[in-house]
Amino acid sequence: MIRRRNLLGAGLLGIGGAAASFGSPDHAANLAAPAISRNRRRLNMVTTWPKGLPGLGRAAERVAERILAMSEGLIEVKVYAAGELVPAFESFDAVANGSADMYHGAEYYWTAKSTAYPFFTAVPFGMTAQEIMGWIDFGGGQELWDELSAGFGIKPLQGANTGHQMGGWFRREINGLDDLVGLQMRIPGQGGDVLRALGGSAKSLPGGEIYQALQTGNIDATEWVGPWNDYSLGFYREAPYYYGPGFHEPGASLAVGINLKLWESLTAGEQALIKAACESVNHLSLGEFTYQNSVYLDLLVRKHGVQLRSFPDEVVARMAEASRDVRAASGRDGLEKRIYESFEEALNKMAGWAAVSDGPYYAARELGRKTGG
Repeated sequence: MIRRRNLLGAGLLGIGGAAASFGSPDHAANLAAPAISRNRRRLNMVTTWPKGLPGLGRAAERVAERILAMSEGLIEVKVYAAGELVPAFESFDAVANGSADMYHGAEYYWTAKSTAYPFFTAVPFGMTAQEIMGWIDFGGGQELWDELSAGFGIKPLQGANTGHQMGGWFRREINGLDDLVGLQMRIPGQGGDVLRALGGSAKSLPGGEIYQALQTGNIDATEWVGPWNDYSLGFYREAPYYYGPGFHEPGASLAVGINLKLWESLTAGEQALIKAACESVNHLSLGEFTYQNSVYLDLLVRKHGVQLRSFPDEVVARMAEASRDVRAASGRDGLEKRIYESFEEALNKMAGWAAVSDGPYYAARELGRKTGG
């Protein structure tokens, strides 16, 4: 493995120079010869997503496609769905130990590694998509994330965002807190901790295993993403009640994790190229999820008779109370405490802005729609 990485690392040395000359007056004359002599590099990316999954799975493929295009074919990334190279939840370890080069997944799957990881995907009653982008890119989140993941030999980057998620699919209606007692639900991360605090039982299952668990009765309910991705996995066939809003994931950020030794072997130009590819997919995915969720929500309700429900007020209030305790318990000391404190400080700042911007606007727009405005 060391020999392979040394050889492959040497093959990238010409990329930075080629990028620097691109667009210069001499570019046309210089392009042909270096392009012939430069070596190409092949990397592998493991994911936590089922094969062929739209949205999440497509985001991983887009990252690979953009790296290939932006490097002019010099860096090729082969994407493997969950289970093709390693099981979904072994993706982190595969990249950390160097048996895989990159992963695409959700950081809250790695809670056993650190209780701070969910803050970089989503936490209950936490940040929306725009807010988590704001914290990571401008509020110190990336630096803390880098510090956390470096301890495991990984360089993390944002690689997609689903936007607001739904609360989940339920076999029976939730009319009050008593209906959560004993409920067995697929819900990972801190959302699962909140459910446990309310008397339920939470399980963390990869996407490819959820439908069977729901079908066989091993779980009573499941959350996944939203109408678009949920439709593709067929949950509506087993659980007719679709609850929202998703208190547990108000704007789930997905990650690209890169083996740190591999990352440090790259030139600054190569690193910038990969960052740019991930950033473009991260922002593109948010618009795609927003639009496609609207299309598939209509399809689920109109064609398949899915029954939309909202959680009762007493359930929401208790979830919010439990969520504050769960978030605080995840950051009691050291780096995890610094991450928690940074997240909460940024959340409070941005929530103040949302209270006078997004929230009132959505309410006003809905009022206008109802009155024909």
